[in-house]
Amino acid sequence: MTQDTKEIHPDFAGLLPRDRKESQLKQRGHVFWFYGLSGSGKSTLAYALEKQLFAAGYFVQVLDGDNIRTGLNSNLGFSDDDRSENIRRISEVAKLFAQSGIVTLVSFITPKIELRENAKSVIGESDFTEIYVEASFETCAERDVKGLYAKAKSGEIKQFTGKDSSFEPPVSEKVITVNTESSGIDDCSQSLLPKILPTIQISE
Repeated sequence: MTQDTKEIHPDFAGLLPRDRKESQLKQRGHVFWFYGLSGSGKSTLAYALEKQLFAAGYFVQVLDGDNIRTGLNSNLGFSDDDRSENIRRISEVAKLFAQSGIVTLVSFITPKIELRENAKSVIGESDFTEIYVEASFETCAERDVKGLYAKAKSGEIKQFTGKDSSFEPPVSEKVITVNTESSGIDDCSQSLLPKILPTIQISE
């Protein structure tokens, strides 16, 4: 049922300003959006960075695709419309975290450039950094850490990204790319830290 927006009266002026929250947390809120094929290492990399940043004194939240789909987005499938709504919802959640001064690591396949652009539009370009976790379909199929590639091959899973549904790699030079075929997770996370820290640090 569509809600009548005439009955909604948002009030943001009464909220504590963002800079007050960031000052208390001693960090800048920002969304780092990790995307790539299933099995490319998105979540593993986000989890590794969460631990490293937390150990360094930062308040961090990970939003993982599988976790979100078992809760907030449990009613969504994998049609184009549902994928779009999946990204819209998580973008709104990530935006709330960033505006509260929280460093937010989002891990979603996000296969289409349009979906990533939509996420950036919701969150805001200044609060949004794309990180492409690159690994070939063949390598991810060999890893098959969740058994999804085997199910897709047997036809148990339809609209599987990289097989039945296409994945569009980034075209913008602004996108940070890490390759988990040529480098391990530890090396990838260490290479990302110098790019993440300046974005979230507050000058004393």
